[in-house]
Amino acid sequence: MDDILQEFLAESWENLGQLDSEIVELEKDPQNAELIASIFRTIHTIKGTCGFLGLTNLGAVAHSAENVLGKMRERMMEVSPGAISLVLEAVDSIKELLQGLEATGEEPKTDHSTLTGMLDDLANLATAPVADTTAAPETVAPTEPAEISAPAVAATSPAESAPVESEPVAQPVAEAPAQEVRAPEPAPATTEVVADAADDGAKSSKVSVADLSIRVNVNVVDSLMNLVGELVLTRNQLLQLARGDEESKYAAPITHLNRVTTDLQEGVMKTRMQPIGNAWNKLPRLVRDLSQVTHKHIELVMTGAETELDRTVLDAIKDPLTHMVRNSADHGIEASEIRKANGKPESGTIHLNAYHEGGHVIIEIQDDGAGISRERVLKKAISQGLINEADADTMTDSHVFSMIFQPGFSTAEQVSSISGRGVGMDVVRTQIEKIGGTVDLNSKMGKGTTVRIKIPLTLAIVSALVLESGGQPFAIPQLGVVELVRLSAEDRTKIETIHDKKVFRLRDRLLPLVHLNEVLQLEEESLEDDDDLHDTNIVVVQVGEDQFGLIVSRIFDTEEIVVKPVGRLLKNIGLYQGTTILGDGRVVMILDVGGIFNQCGGSSSHSQAVAEDNNSGTGRETISMLLFGVGDNETMAVPLSLVARLEEFPLESIELNGGRKVVQYRDNLLPLLSVEGAGYGGGETIDPQPVVVFSENSRSMGLMVNEIKDIIDEQLVIRMQSDRPGILGTAIIGKNAIDVIDTQYYVMRSTPNWFAKVEDKKSFRVLVVDDSMFFRQLVATALETAGYSVATCDSCVAAVEILERNANFQAIVTDLDLPMMDGFEFCEWVKEQSNMQETCVLAMTSSNSSADQTRATEAGFDQFLVKFNSHELISCLDEHFARTKHSAGVNA
Repeated sequence: MDDILQEFLAESWENLGQLDSEIVELEKDPQNAELIASIFRTIHTIKGTCGFLGLTNLGAVAHSAENVLGKMRERMMEVSPGAISLVLEAVDSIKELLQGLEATGEEPKTDHSTLTGMLDDLANLATAPVADTTAAPETVAPTEPAEISAPAVAATSPAESAPVESEPVAQPVAEAPAQEVRAPEPAPATTEVVADAADDGAKSSKVSVADLSIRVNVNVVDSLMNLVGELVLTRNQLLQLARGDEESKYAAPITHLNRVTTDLQEGVMKTRMQPIGNAWNKLPRLVRDLSQVTHKHIELVMTGAETELDRTVLDAIKDPLTHMVRNSADHGIEASEIRKANGKPESGTIHLNAYHEGGHVIIEIQDDGAGISRERVLKKAISQGLINEADADTMTDSHVFSMIFQPGFSTAEQVSSISGRGVGMDVVRTQIEKIGGTVDLNSKMGKGTTVRIKIPLTLAIVSALVLESGGQPFAIPQLGVVELVRLSAEDRTKIETIHDKKVFRLRDRLLPLVHLNEVLQLEEESLEDDDDLHDTNIVVVQVGEDQFGLIVSRIFDTEEIVVKPVGRLLKNIGLYQGTTILGDGRVVMILDVGGIFNQCGGSSSHSQAVAEDNNSGTGRETISMLLFGVGDNETMAVPLSLVARLEEFPLESIELNGGRKVVQYRDNLLPLLSVEGAGYGGGETIDPQPVVVFSENSRSMGLMVNEIKDIIDEQLVIRMQSDRPGILGTAIIGKNAIDVIDTQYYVMRSTPNWFAKVEDKKSFRVLVVDDSMFFRQLVATALETAGYSVATCDSCVAAVEILERNANFQAIVTDLDLPMMDGFEFCEWVKEQSNMQETCVLAMTSSNSSADQTRATEAGFDQFLVKFNSHELISCLDEHFARTKHSAGVNA
């Protein structure tokens, strides 16, 4: 892209960043002349530069918006909500045009004539000055210097008090003259205008940001940060060497190097720091729009906008902040009449606050709304099986409200266009925890709700605790470490065992314990000669609201480490968040405590009773499980998504064929099998015979059972492996220990060639995109079983990165409701790629609304599927596989 155009885009985005906030502030303070002038200058600068670059469409929109703002500045038009809405619409159109210009290098040809016409009509209606209730408008003699609109000085505006008479129709910006003189005004010399502008600048109390800063490419800053990181590593190694020899002649220069490196590190860190207010720019506009949609009076108060944090952290929290502010406006703040009836001010307030605390940044989102009902949350949690009804009374408020962050959890009575779909808060917590932060929520009925986020200042260089397990060193970011506990041999009796799991009673709270070496599959070294062996080292770590203890062999010291990305081969393990080099030169892995937490099945700290029951496997994802009876009152289960149908056959219709039971079913023969090892077949007969039918393409088989009992939504976690044929293992379903059958075992017994075409499909690659790890694994298992080669990722952003590296995927299966980039945008991106025109893109979502189906068709999806019918998904892929194979044969 041309350097001049690139500079124009950078400057325009920088100016537009604060424009939404300024326009919303103007609506609240319509007499603020300085604010009007600032907004006018921004639009005028964009318009003037458009003339220089020949951007006619963009220039026309900016010109019409400038006309309206000019009338406001001249006090010839009131600052009304209708006028503000039109100006905001113009700003949105400008942003849209800039995005298209940045993406393609060419100005979009979008037609904005309706908008510009409305703006021009509004400007033409203003014919007389509006009375100012606060101060008389400044009057300017007719001989005031004319305004220069030459592109070379577009960013330098003259005295802002000079009236500008705007034309009702935009001038052709491609023919912008070097100097524009507006009639009834005389043309002064250019030097006089520049002098006036300089005088105005001298009188202004504000210093231009452009005079105090320069633009540096982000890649340059990141490269510099990497070099400083290498310097920090070298500094650590030299300090390690110097510790053993205090009399060394190198001690003094190493000390000086340490001091200079620390100062340099802090200096470079500052270049990456940005005020958190940069992430808040869109929020005033958001709240303003929400106020109009919800018909509520909402004020947004922001304090601590100058609080700085690393740019990467800032980017990561933008979406979570937006979601929580939207929730406060939609769910938190009551309608004006309700607030008035309850003795509250009619206008609700959302207070956004940020400040530094102990090397972290604290962000609070507080509203003075209705608050969250503890009883409603508990009722919802009980209905979803998250807690027992008996446990509800013993739970603390913080534990109750933490369940709001569970997937699909919503207490909203109605689903609105703004929020209340039961998704989002779990994504908020996931995004925050990805950057090593924590989030908690407190609420009081009738008083309001406060969400508190704690995040690190930076992710590049962090303080970490170095420890050892299995004879190998590891590092844990200190942000996640709560405390260290060392138990002597006598105190080891405080470690208890509940349901084969170890827990430690720490200050009357049960803390789940995990042996780090077991999680990492490392053998612990035996040091029986060491008396310290009898001591137990526990690192208490926190993940969100939950705490657990890591048992390690040794704990060393804290050290500042440089975080390096984890290698490609280890990226999918989920137990490591990076690597680093210690001062002694050893390369060590940085542990991801969140990944370890999930690897161990998680833990429920919602109540002490739940902890004592050790329901650490209560996960965040559930699936529907079909329960059926077999044998002598034995209950078994199978994922409902694997079941095609439930049937009952009269005994007289069941036949023997070659020693096997079959039944005529849908113009074919359905093989029937009994559950092995359940004692079935020797007892009394059942008429009609219940059968669970499994199907794939043209193949089907039936499993004979005693009765169909129930369907329960539960997390499928195999607690105990089984040696019995046809049984995957035992899971806790509905508070009972139930065996889960191995469906593959039975379909292979009924039809040995069930997966005969597996090898044929290996070249057909499928990419599965979903933010639920469980669902990704479920789909991947089903597709791999069907013979397809499968890759998975947790977001559309990650999918784009994968496809940009290797577009050799014949099909993509994606959810629609995903953070950062949704499935609709992702599909549109795929369809725009010239090398992916033949790729089949399938939408698989829990939503079945006609609006989503229509939008999916418009986005280019080949098919719209509802989660999760594996047979329907595989059937769709089989059809595309057949077409692809046929097309390849024809082309050959």
